[in-house]
Amino acid sequence: MLLTGAAVTFVGGKGGVGKTTLAAAHALALADRGQRTLLVSVDPAHSLGDVLQARLGDRPRRVADRLWAVEPDAGATVRRRVARIADDARTVVPDEVMPAVHRHLRHAAAAPGMAESALNDRLVDYLEQVPGTWDRLVVDSAPTGHLLRMLALPTLLTPWIQGLAHQRERAVAADRPAAALFDAADRTADPMLEKLHARRRRLEAAAARLRSDAVVCLVTLPREAVVAETRRAARALEAEGFTLGVGAVNQVPARPAPATMERIRALFAAPGLVEVPLLAEEPLGPEALRTLPPLLVPEPDRGR
Repeated sequence: MLLTGAAVTFVGGKGGVGKTTLAAAHALALADRGQRTLLVSVDPAHSLGDVLQARLGDRPRRVADRLWAVEPDAGATVRRRVARIADDARTVVPDEVMPAVHRHLRHAAAAPGMAESALNDRLVDYLEQVPGTWDRLVVDSAPTGHLLRMLALPTLLTPWIQGLAHQRERAVAADRPAAALFDAADRTADPMLEKLHARRRRLEAAAARLRSDAVVCLVTLPREAVVAETRRAARALEAEGFTLGVGAVNQVPARPAPATMERIRALFAAPGLVEVPLLAEEPLGPEALRTLPPLLVPEPDRGR
């Protein structure tokens, strides 16, 4: 019997270690065990469709029984967000000010980090669909640094949203009679303010779920430099309160360096380790991916 894993699994690691391949193999294993599974790529350089040998896009597409996959389009997500903000602005901003609002939004859409934030929004959407629409969510992450930023983003954005909400509260208060300045009903009646608070609540809930319902499975290679980065990533994740899932060492040759393998086994002694042999051919497509071990560890035999 195998542990079925957490509700949400992030698969991370240094670039080029085989994250996408093992994320796809894991998602297929969950689906084959009867779990409605969504596999999401949040790496801006999507390669999930290549691994699955399926044409993927901005919306989930069924690629096997009980398995759907999606490569969110960060650019399209940013454009939809900008359009939504402009619509909201029209309800509270005079018409003559709207051209300036549009100019500001165009600049904001091109700002560094906007695509990352947009992908994070999509990830929060999918988190809220588990359980419900999906039993399991598997996230094919970008390289380590990006993964760490993405996992921390809900926590980092919350104070920023709170700051915007406070600014909006002051602006609303300044436009109202003194008697209504501190009336709670008046504050929540402002549609833009309510949207800011709703976004803050979503981000706080997402930050909590990432620490309670998600595990991060790190993939490494039997090479010292890669193992060193994996160790730093593991420490950073645990320091931020995230749970490490089973690790994976990929592309293990027939005769790996014993000392390197010992360091990897020691690093993943607590969560467990899956060892994937070096293959003669790259596993592409569902049938080839099913030959790989999933990111699961044997359940302890409590009867002995």
